Amino acid sequence: MEFRRIDRFPPYVFSIVNDLKLAARRAGEDIIDLGMGNPDIPTPEPVVAKLQEAAGNSRNHRYSASRGIPRLRQAVSDLYERNYNVELDPDTEVVATIGAKEGLSHLAWVLCQPGDAVLVPEPSYPIHTYAMILSGATVIGVPLSMESDFFSDLVGAYERSEPRPRVLLCSFPHNPTTAVVELSFFEQLVEFAKARNMVVVHDLAYADLVFDAERAPSLMQVPGARDVGVEFFSMSKSYSMAGWRLAFCVGNKEMVGALTKIKSYLDYGVFQPIQIAGIIALNDCTEVPKQMREIYRSRRDVLCSGLERIGWSMTPPPATMFAWAAIPERFRAMGSLEFSKYLLQEARVAVSPGVGFGAGGDDYVRFALVENEQRIRQAVRGLRKALSD
Repeated sequence: MEFRRIDRFPPYVFSIVNDLKLAARRAGEDIIDLGMGNPDIPTPEPVVAKLQEAAGNSRNHRYSASRGIPRLRQAVSDLYERNYNVELDPDTEVVATIGAKEGLSHLAWVLCQPGDAVLVPEPSYPIHTYAMILSGATVIGVPLSMESDFFSDLVGAYERSEPRPRVLLCSFPHNPTTAVVELSFFEQLVEFAKARNMVVVHDLAYADLVFDAERAPSLMQVPGARDVGVEFFSMSKSYSMAGWRLAFCVGNKEMVGALTKIKSYLDYGVFQPIQIAGIIALNDCTEVPKQMREIYRSRRDVLCSGLERIGWSMTPPPATMFAWAAIPERFRAMGSLEFSKYLLQEARVAVSPGVGFGAGGDDYVRFALVENEQRIRQAVRGLRKALSD
């Protein structure tokens, strides 16, 4: 059979490593999984307790509001005022989504059509590219690394593109490279977008996982940002609620309204007890994001110092729950997929091949800090053996 749209997708390389990992575990191997960014830290107890309470109320078993219940949207507005001194109208500038991936994908449908062009960092988190591809748009990759001047590179990419890109999708702190930006970057970006009638979509998934600051800057902090763009904030990492699938799109009223409208045709929103529990997380668990940051900081330090000891040098990531490591020179010709297979076989450690984030990532692998410190030290011992063989 022929299928539409998915024929533009390449083979999903992460599934290759995952299948090998599962096969090894079925054979009794102890595999340390630092591949998928799937948080292992439990969701805060008050949030779980509120879910249990709300799920016991049959009134919450009915269809909910696709856009998010009013108190939840108010809690998001309060979060932005508390953290960024930004006032958002919960009725017109906030919409709840079933995780950021769903929101990004459906927003792409209302922003793009075949013939449109979109700027996306390269490498990138896959949905940032494929949400746009599913909309029919042409994706133009802008090289991004810890050392690059991303703003200059995106200006150059814009000027070289025909047709001129209509949308820029970016995410800082960045997955997978862990690159961060200052607020001045967003100031430049807003000015650039306004002058060219572009739309900006910013994914702030790692807002609170910044190791040398209280939190990452928000696009919404820039005066005029809501004239040109929106931002996604997710509960997955800051509150360790990845499986709950709860996120928000905030900012430009027209864009939020368009996303709200298309969602009203597609879904009935997140299960209402989850929304109610999300209110508790946002309003009452204000210390949790700091606790998450310190856990990931400690794991980062254990991994990076361990890799340094075994001769695998890398710059410690300034943010996120990942480490983006250049493949050691001796193994680089293998490419990231074969090197990831090698590490799984010889070190019993699963990592994500960089090529899965785009061709520009093929000299790298990504470590996810989703195991405790003892297991990370065990992983380093396995990696030492694999690199010395």
